[in-house]
Amino acid sequence: MLDVQNRSAEEALTGTPGAVGTETPDGLSPAPLRPYLILAVVLCGLYFLYSWVQYAHFRTPSWDLGIFGQSVRAYAEFRAPVVDIKGPGFHILGDHFSPVTALLAPLYWIWPSPVALLFAQAALFASGAVVVGRTTQQVLGSRAAGIGLAVAYGLSWGIQEAVKSDFHEIAFAVPLLALTCRALLLGRWTAAVAWSAPLVLVKEDMGLTVSMVGVVLFVKGQKRLGAALAGFGAAAFALTVLVLIPAASRVGEYDYWSKIEKTGEGAETSFGQVVGDALASGERWEMVFFLLAITGFLALRSPLILLLLPTLGWRFLSQDANHWGMHWHYSAILMPVLFLALVDGVRSVRTSPRAWLVSYGKVVVPVATAVALVLAANLPLRELLKSETYRTDTRTEQARAAVAAVPEGASVEADVSLLAHLTADHRVYWVGTSKGATPDYLAYDLRGWSQPVSDPVQLASQLHPEARYEITYRSDGFAVLKRV
Repeated sequence: MLDVQNRSAEEALTGTPGAVGTETPDGLSPAPLRPYLILAVVLCGLYFLYSWVQYAHFRTPSWDLGIFGQSVRAYAEFRAPVVDIKGPGFHILGDHFSPVTALLAPLYWIWPSPVALLFAQAALFASGAVVVGRTTQQVLGSRAAGIGLAVAYGLSWGIQEAVKSDFHEIAFAVPLLALTCRALLLGRWTAAVAWSAPLVLVKEDMGLTVSMVGVVLFVKGQKRLGAALAGFGAAAFALTVLVLIPAASRVGEYDYWSKIEKTGEGAETSFGQVVGDALASGERWEMVFFLLAITGFLALRSPLILLLLPTLGWRFLSQDANHWGMHWHYSAILMPVLFLALVDGVRSVRTSPRAWLVSYGKVVVPVATAVALVLAANLPLRELLKSETYRTDTRTEQARAAVAAVPEGASVEADVSLLAHLTADHRVYWVGTSKGATPDYLAYDLRGWSQPVSDPVQLASQLHPEARYEITYRSDGFAVLKRV
C-alpha cells in the first residue's frame, strides 16, 4: 500500500505514466473535465475583470475595441460591417478578413456593448486552458502536470498582453489552435483538419498557419491529407489577400503589404534588405527567446513548433516595431501551441537514450509552471491586486460626463479614449480619419491625439471648415461641441 502511494506521488510530480490499468481504451490517462472547467472560470473572471476595469476607467490602449464594437454592431443589425472609425463608409473586410467576428452578433443582441466583446474574448482565452490542461494530463498521466501547464498557459505573457490590448479577432484562433494541437498530439488527423480549417475565417494570415498544420500532418505520415490541407491553407491565404480584401477595400489592394515594403520613415526597401534587417534585429530574436524559454526550450522537440513559423515570419518581416516585441496581442495565438508542443516534447524524451534528457523531461513541467508564476508578478493581471486600479479619478468622471453629453443616436467624432464608449448607440468617427464627414457632435480629449488642444472651437473649424460648432460641455480634460 505504501509503495502504491509513493509511486502515485512520484507520478504526480514528474508526469510519468500512471500505473498499468489506469489508461482509457484509447491509451490516454483519465482526465476529469471539472478541475479544468473550474480553473477556466477563474481565469475568465480575472481576464474580464481586468478588461472591464480598463474600459470603465477609460484606459483603452488603442482604437481597436471601438473598431470591433462598430463592426459587430453592424453584423448584429444585419448590415455590412462598415466601420466609420477607419473612415466614413469603410468596409472592415477590406482591412482584415475576419468574418468570424459575426459569431458575436447573438451575444450583442443580448448585451449591446463593447463590453460583451471583452467578455467573449475572456471566455475564449480561458477555454484554451481547458484544452491545454486536460490534454497534458491525458498524455503525461499527471493531474499536477495538467493543472500546472493550464496555469502556465493562463498566466502566460502572450495571453495577458492580449487581455491588456482590448478585444481582437485572434481570440477565436486561440481555442481553435489548442484543439488542433490536441488532435495532432492524439493522432486524430481528421479532427486536426476540422479544427484548423476555420482559422482561415479568423484573419487572412491564418491561412498560412493552416498550411503548416498540413505540413505537420505530412511529417506525421498523413501525406495525402497533409498535402490537401496545406494546399487549402495556401489557397485561402492567396484568395483573401489577392481577391477578397482588395474587392472590399477602397484602395483596391491589401494595404498591409506596406508594413513590409516600407520603413517607419516611409521609405521603400528591397525585400533582401527587409530580410537582412529582420535577421539582424536583436529585439525580434529576443521575442523568439522568450517564447521558447517559457517551455524550457523542450517545445523544440515537437513538430508542433512548426505552427509558430507563419506568425513569426510575418512579424519578423514587418517594419512596424509593434510587431516585434512581447507587447500587444500578437503572441496570444502562439501560447497554446507552445505549451502543447512542450507536452509532446516531454513525451518524446521519455524514451531517449540520453539519461540527462530523460531527467530533464521529468522536471521541465513544474519548472515551466514556476517560470510562469514568477513572470506573472510583472504582467498586467498584477494590477488587479492594487487598490488604485479600481479608484475612479477626476479624469474618469470627466470622460463619463463627456460621453453623456452626446445625445443617443447622434453622429460624433471622437478621440481614441472615447471611441469604444460611443459605438453602441452613435455613429462614430475618429478625429484622424473623418475627412468627408460632418458629424453632429465632436468629443475631444484635450490632451490631443497628436498634441494638446487649447482651443477646441478652433480645432473644429480647422477639421470641418464647412460647418460651425459650439461647446456644449467642457472640463479640464474633455470638450464636447455641437454643430450649429
